Amino acid sequence: QDTQLRSVDLNHVIKLLEDSDSKDLEKEQLKTLKKVVRRFENGLPLKDLAQIIEILNLCAEKMNGQEAFTEPLCELIKLCGLPFQKKKLSDEVSYSVAVSKSIAQLGYLMRVPSSQVRIQICKCIVSFYNMELPRKLLSGYQPTSANYKIQMAELGGLAETLVLSLALVENQLTEKLWVLKALQHLSSSGVNCRLMMKAQAASRLCLYLNGVDPSGQLVFRSSEILWNLLENTSKEEVVNQLSSLECVHALKEVFVDLLMHGFRHYDRQLRNDLLVIATLLAENPAAPMIESGFTKLLIVLATFTEVKIPNPLVKGIKLNYSYEDFELKKLLFNVIGVLSKDPCAVQLSLFLFVLTLQLLSENDVMPALLYYVKPNQKPGFHDWSAAQYEELQLHAIAILASVAPLLVDKYLSCQANTLLLVFLEWCIGQDPFFGQGNSFHGTGGRGNKLAQMCYSLRVLRSVVSLYDDAVNLNLCDQGAISQLLDILKYAANKSKEKEDAILLEIKADILFLLSALCENDVHRKELFSYEGVDILIPFIQMDPKKLYSGLGHNHLLFSALDCLWSCVIGCYIAEDYFLEKQGIFLLLDLLALKQKNLCNMILGILVEFCDNPKTTSHITTWRGEKDQTAANLLIQLWRQEELDLGVKRDQYGRIVDMKRPIVSSFQKQQEVIPIPANCPSFAIMEISENIRAKLYSLLCKLGFENLPGLSAKDFVTLAIIRRYIDFKVGEVWSELCAELKEEFRPVESDEEALKFISEVSEDTGRVVAALQTEVLESQHHQEIQEEEKTYTKIQAIHKQREMVNKSWENFLSRTSNYEALKKAKRLQEKSIEASRSKLKTQNGAVHSTDIKGLGTTIGSGRLVTVESTPPQLIG
Repeated sequence: QDTQLRSVDLNHVIKLLEDSDSKDLEKEQLKTLKKVVRRFENGLPLKDLAQIIEILNLCAEKMNGQEAFTEPLCELIKLCGLPFQKKKLSDEVSYSVAVSKSIAQLGYLMRVPSSQVRIQICKCIVSFYNMELPRKLLSGYQPTSANYKIQMAELGGLAETLVLSLALVENQLTEKLWVLKALQHLSSSGVNCRLMMKAQAASRLCLYLNGVDPSGQLVFRSSEILWNLLENTSKEEVVNQLSSLECVHALKEVFVDLLMHGFRHYDRQLRNDLLVIATLLAENPAAPMIESGFTKLLIVLATFTEVKIPNPLVKGIKLNYSYEDFELKKLLFNVIGVLSKDPCAVQLSLFLFVLTLQLLSENDVMPALLYYVKPNQKPGFHDWSAAQYEELQLHAIAILASVAPLLVDKYLSCQANTLLLVFLEWCIGQDPFFGQGNSFHGTGGRGNKLAQMCYSLRVLRSVVSLYDDAVNLNLCDQGAISQLLDILKYAANKSKEKEDAILLEIKADILFLLSALCENDVHRKELFSYEGVDILIPFIQMDPKKLYSGLGHNHLLFSALDCLWSCVIGCYIAEDYFLEKQGIFLLLDLLALKQKNLCNMILGILVEFCDNPKTTSHITTWRGEKDQTAANLLIQLWRQEELDLGVKRDQYGRIVDMKRPIVSSFQKQQEVIPIPANCPSFAIMEISENIRAKLYSLLCKLGFENLPGLSAKDFVTLAIIRRYIDFKVGEVWSELCAELKEEFRPVESDEEALKFISEVSEDTGRVVAALQTEVLESQHHQEIQEEEKTYTKIQAIHKQREMVNKSWENFLSRTSNYEALKKAKRLQEKSIEASRSKLKTQNGAVHSTDIKGLGTTIGSGRLVTVESTPPQLIG
């Protein structure tokens, strides 16, 4: 066979085809082409591929006037669908450039005005993905790897050429379907998808969607390619290509056609796929969804089963409640969610946003979503199964959380607050209900009503966060505060059994709702007071280890602190009850954790609480670990804050920069920028960006005198804190001077005044620095005195030890040396004699104090024998 292959001179064939046409020459050319096809029927060698492609191009040129070349051209193209043949393993790499160019030429052959040729080219491309080995292999050759042609097609850019060829087959359905089939295979690769996007594949395909096609393949293959483009390339780029009015119209017409006349399982799936693409378009503000009427259609479809109002747009449409219709319903709800997104987030113009709101309001989206805010019936629903209804219910309530803040008037007119509160009452009730918990929205709700409770609270949170007086008043008039506290207790009891993310979210949302409702209203705070404080205390007592669990305890703690600030502070009844419950101690315990994200809020609460005269005694009474006082804790926080801000201090904590003693490193880096008078400067903005102002305010409430538990280092820092306001005023004047000198030249009197002010600020720094030095010197003197006392005490101890040692040595000498014992005895007797009174006792008995036969020189025991007094002396 190798010999036969060599017998075909491809250069001769090329030269023969290049000769001028004649009838006899045509027969010879056709005969030679058949011989080439027969010789290469088992596959084309890589080394001959470039010449074969050249032969193909020559045949394509002759196709213009000679139909006889159609068959050999198709046969040669068919050969390109067989695996290429290689002699060496390295041939695939060696011939890669030539092969990629050759395969690219197949795409260019689509220019041949022959249906048979074009279809054969598409079949050849499809065969790249369904490679079949020939019946007989060439001797000395082996087929290339299975993916070799696919890789070469990517390298040669075949996909882009094939997309451009769609314009050539626009009016030939069969050819168009074959091109789409080839593109469907090619679009499985990311490289090909990017090439196709360069040729505007998305918009071209979308325009063909509504073409006449009884088989339905046109829509199927086009949508499949669009999906591949979305998955393998930039979603934004695909959506941008589809965002023309023509494309949106085409998509709408095909969707409506499938919705009205698609009764097969396959049609309903395709309808849902197109709806997903439409949803992506709805997310793009540039897509003319409203102008085309597509938005209104989707809104009406989303609500027509819940709102029984006849609408010509949905006339004749019925759902058979199959799984595909269930998916359709969820996708339509999702479209509502997309349309109700924040206009700033999607960069939607105000005009289009107003039109969208008008469509949502006019087509009764609010009543349709509120239809699901009701207790689940048992054993199920005649339309949907219990599990499906629950999923739709949760999805609808989730979408309601997005829609409700946009349509507040509609929300109130539908009495949504009442429906939600009744629904929440059912959620904590004893009615038996076993949630399916199968869907994304049902997470954590299997066997319970927690998912329904969570999403209902989200709706309330979304409308209450608007701080609309009408909404909040309507809630409070219906007893929402008391009901929310009941739900909070219910959730807290549930957490004792097993705490998870959904329960934490429920508790955090309720705390937020209470904060928003009670803020700035003393009467509502009184309703909250006793019961609310009892519920809040355990949240503030939370184990600090839970803050790092990742479930959401951090968020819950912040919500509890915010609720404390909004619902307790400002109401003396609630404040006093919180103090009775030792709440201030709990806040200081939290503050002692020194967590930066907590400190700011806790300090703010403590400052506000200090307006109550009973608070300061609680703060000064508190003791932390190692008997730490509140004043010491606050000063430690100040030092840490200054360290984080990069404020310069020496090793003892004293002021270094007399002119700007409390300036942070960030402030020093800022250049002088003249700003309007109504804009705060860096010195003013800095106050709200750290906790120093709150620490100063709190210490002012406690007083700077007689603070317990402070060291000399604390007093050094306290001297700075005490003059915080003076230093901050000096900063502002310093900025003012710098700005003036940047743009103006002050007159002499103003310059003197500014200089004096600057000197006063600097003098304040010097006074504080001197005070700090005095404190340190006093501490040093005190330490020296204490050291001397300690040294004297050590000397006395050593002297005592020496006396003890000497006494012991004397004792040992008396027990081991008889002469020493006698000497000691004599000294003892002499000492006793010397101690006796010199005056003689008249008529009195004299008792001897000596113990006869005693051979020791140490003191005797306490028991002594005394001779009886003679009777004549008694009386």
